[in-house]
Amino acid sequence: MSRSADDGDDRTDDDRTDEDVRRGGGLTTGEVARRLGVAPTTVRTWDRRYGLGPDAHTGGRHRRWTAADVARLERMCALTATGLPPAEAARMARGGTAPNAAPARRAPAPAPASAPRPPARDRSRAGSGLRLGDARQECKGIARAALRLDATALEELLLAAIAEHGLVAAWTEVIMPTLQAVGRKWESSGERYVEVEHFLSWHVSGALRRSAPPVAADRPGATTVLACVPGESHTLPLEALAAALAEHGLPVRMFGGALPVESLVAAVRRTGPAAVGLWAQSRTTASRPLAQHVAAMEWGVRGARRRPVVLTLGPGWAGQGASGLPRPAGLAEAVAVVRSVVAG
Repeated sequence: MSRSADDGDDRTDDDRTDEDVRRGGGLTTGEVARRLGVAPTTVRTWDRRYGLGPDAHTGGRHRRWTAADVARLERMCALTATGLPPAEAARMARGGTAPNAAPARRAPAPAPASAPRPPARDRSRAGSGLRLGDARQECKGIARAALRLDATALEELLLAAIAEHGLVAAWTEVIMPTLQAVGRKWESSGERYVEVEHFLSWHVSGALRRSAPPVAADRPGATTVLACVPGESHTLPLEALAAALAEHGLPVRMFGGALPVESLVAAVRRTGPAAVGLWAQSRTTASRPLAQHVAAMEWGVRGARRRPVVLTLGPGWAGQGASGLPRPAGLAEAVAVVRSVVAG
C-alpha cells in the first residue's frame, strides 16, 4: 500500500504489531487511518483543526500515535457517524461535553484501539498469506467508511486492499466479508442502511474496474462469457471474476445482470467462448435446463466443432448443478477452472 512522505516508517502494516504500540513505538498516520477507515488527510485535518493529534512526539520529526491517541480518534469517528458536527464531536472526544447534548444521544465509549492479533499460523485457507486478524481490521475500516458515506476514504481503502493483497485475496478475505456484514446489518435493521449497502457496492464495482488491466483482445478459444441468469441482478461476484481473469490476460465478455435467455444464446453463438460463467444468487433463478442448453451449443467447422465449458457460479446452484458442469466454490477456484479450460 502506498504511504505518504510523513509516515516515516519502512515497515508494512503487517510488520507493525500492537506490541509496538504498547512499547511506545506508536503507529504512523497512514496506519492509524487504515485502522479507522478514513483517509490520512482526514486524520491530519482533525489534528490541525481540532487538536486531536498525538499527545507527544516519539522521536525525530515524525509523529507516532499511541493506543490512547487512537482511542480518541475512534471516539471521534463514532460521534461523527451519529451526525454530530465535527467540532462538537472533537470536543467530546477530547473529554468534553457537547452543548445541549441529551445523555441518550451520547455515543458509547469506543472499544480498545487494538486487539491482540491471532498467531502467525492462523492463515486464510486461500493461502494468500493475509492473516485473518488483518483482514478483519481492514473489513472494519471499510465498513466504517461506508457507514459514514465517506467516498474518498472508501475508495482509498478498497484500492489499497487490492493493491496490497491482490485482487483474489482482497475480494475473498476483505471485500466479500464486508459486503456480507453490511447486508446482515441491513436485513436486521428494517429499511435502514440500504443507502450504505448501495454506496459500498457501487464503490466496490468501481475499485474492481480501476484495479483490473484493460480487457484483453480476443484470442480463438480463449474468451469467457460472464452473465447473470434471467431474473438475477447480483453482478459484483461476476465483476470480480472478470477483473481476475483480466489480470491473467484472458479475454472476457461481461453481460451483467438478468440477461434474457435468447440474448445469452445469441452472445454465446457470436463469441464462440471457451467458457461461460452463469451466476445465480438464488435457487429460484438457477436453471439447470438453461445451463445444459448452453453447454450443448456447438460451433465451428465440421470435424472440429467445439462446445463451451459452463461454470455454474453462486449459491443459487446448490442442489441445482448439472452433471458434468463445474461449480467452483469461490473466486480463486473459478479463475483456476477457466485458466485450465483455456490452456486445454
